[in-house]
Amino acid sequence: MREFVAYPSFSIRDQFLVPSRHLVSPNQSSRPDGVEISLLVIHNISLPPGEFGGGHVDELFCNCLDPERHPYFAEVASLQVSAHLLIDRAGTVTQYVPFDRKAWHAGQSCFQGRDNCNDYSIGIELEGTDELEYSDHQYAVLTAITGLLMNRFPAINLERIVGHSDIAPERKTDPGPGFDWQRYRKTLAG
Repeated sequence: MREFVAYPSFSIRDQFLVPSRHLVSPNQSSRPDGVEISLLVIHNISLPPGEFGGGHVDELFCNCLDPERHPYFAEVASLQVSAHLLIDRAGTVTQYVPFDRKAWHAGQSCFQGRDNCNDYSIGIELEGTDELEYSDHQYAVLTAITGLLMNRFPAINLERIVGHSDIAPERKTDPGPGFDWQRYRKTLAG
């Protein structure tokens, strides 16, 4: 089996990416017994839409987003959502849910006839929008983390890395045309 080269400074310790910022979200649950982690889902997020920084994603994932601070926040503040990781525009990583637990990132979803993708997937959010190009830092960090996850969870392979739009096409469009799948997959394939 081919080993993927992981970024030398990243490792997984006790189901957390090291180094990364750890901010545990309450929006998580146990995976079903015996489930194998076998899918990686790429998302994007910005709060408010198209604006970066400000800590609002942390607030959303930790159920403390103030609905009064922005009209869009009133629409999403009550959602109970999370992801395993967020990679911001500078390439800084925050982990919200340990890898062995289910993050609430995919919602109603299906991959190759199997529903409930949250049960068997890892969700990575990229700070961005569908249309805006992602940063070189984000690609470098995402590629490094993906290689590490593929080594740790061998059921994740190149065919089992998808966008949110692939598993929920009637509801979601992310990571959008701004995400360069060819660049990402070519780097992973080495």
